[in-house]
Amino acid sequence: MHNRNMCDYYASASRKIDADPADLFEILADPRNHSKIDGSNTVAAPLAGAPTRLYLGAKFGMDMHRRVNYRIHNRVTEFVPGRIIAWKPLSGHTWRYTFTPFDGGTLVTEEWDARGVWNRWLMKLAGVGKANQRAIEESLVRLERLATG
Repeated sequence: MHNRNMCDYYASASRKIDADPADLFEILADPRNHSKIDGSNTVAAPLAGAPTRLYLGAKFGMDMHRRVNYRIHNRVTEFVPGRIIAWKPLSGHTWRYTFTPFDGGTLVTEEWDARGVWNRWLMKLAGVGKANQRAIEESLVRLERLATG
């Protein structure tokens, strides 16, 4: 794990994974895998009607749990197969995965970016940035386990 970067409104980490970028991308493009990867243990399952493969503009909801059960609705905002996938929930922050090939594998970077959202002060108050930093680091470990078996 390297390239840690965290503040109250932004968190990211990168990890070298011995897998093809296209294979890693496909894991993230299927929302049914998100609960397997989620290092925060808050993502439960996709809501009925979610596509089995995301695409630019796709809308998908997730059942979530953090102290209480809730639902979150997302829209895919970036989608470059094998390279970048990102989505935003209604609150406007971004979850982004970037896949950069290197000899023998892929450098995967995950980012949570709430720097431009109207309610970022609430996120700061709740300590979401620090929690997301820990979750991102764990998510990348889980992605590697899922990809490499």
